[in-house]
Amino acid sequence: MTISLVRPWTGVDVKALREARRMSLIDFAGHLGVAVRTVSIWEADGEAIKPRPVNQLALDTSLSRLNLDEQARFIQSVPADAIGDAPNGEQLVQPDRIRHPIDGRSMTWIPEGVYLSGPLDQPVWLPGYHIDTYPVTNSDYKMFVNAVGYPPPRHWDGSNPPAEIVGHPVVWVTHDDADAYTRWANKKLPSTAQWEKAARGTVGATWPWGNQPTPAKCNCKVRDRSGATTPVDRYKSGASPFGVFDLAGNVWEWLSTTSAPGRYELKGSSFNSLLEAAVPAAFNDADHSMSDDDTGFRCVTTELNRGPQ
Repeated sequence: MTISLVRPWTGVDVKALREARRMSLIDFAGHLGVAVRTVSIWEADGEAIKPRPVNQLALDTSLSRLNLDEQARFIQSVPADAIGDAPNGEQLVQPDRIRHPIDGRSMTWIPEGVYLSGPLDQPVWLPGYHIDTYPVTNSDYKMFVNAVGYPPPRHWDGSNPPAEIVGHPVVWVTHDDADAYTRWANKKLPSTAQWEKAARGTVGATWPWGNQPTPAKCNCKVRDRSGATTPVDRYKSGASPFGVFDLAGNVWEWLSTTSAPGRYELKGSSFNSLLEAAVPAAFNDADHSMSDDDTGFRCVTTELNRGPQ
């Protein structure tokens, strides 16, 4: 169970949260990503405080992640009628989708605002954008190959993918191949921040579906069993809070963010990797020329008007 406040934060609540976590002022300020002086001012004010939205989100998230012992200490320090049950992770919003005019793919709107980024859950603000609802499939990539005469992936039968995998994510594509597709479609590869926000939502969920490691919600390696790609819409219960699919498992996805000259970040893990590697905040990268049977991509754009699918 997680808990939340049913009224605005007060200085008493902030101090109770810090003491429940048994943190010093300095450690707690670092935990929230604020100045030590800010925490001191909040705690000195016994009335309702008015933190900036990004700091409000940090306080709410910290409270929702208390363990049972920490919850008990917090509850002892604040009025009982101030506390309620929090949802188990961020609730799935009604997806806001549109069809892209060039490749015809479904894209999901990710609104502007703050999300919690990386292993330390640092608050980051992003402008709004659309992201592909699913990874690029073999069927989608075939349209690109035929349109521009681009070399097909190595596992295809000439310019056609095997019939049984047309709805699976395309693989055996380098970063250069993925970038060529984005230029044709007038899109871009996601940045690390764009991809992670689409996967974790705004409250920093550990997994796209919430905070519990649930192998049944994605296509990741289980023990020593060998696997393969699956249709991109198979794991419906593994959708992110925004309604974006396959952001954990199935295939690694190329990003636009560089980690070193000629190297780019990857996110999402694959059927060939353990569930732990699918944490959206986790880091992975590869040389731009790398291609494998478990690596694909999806796209983003900031140039579409919002509208119905």
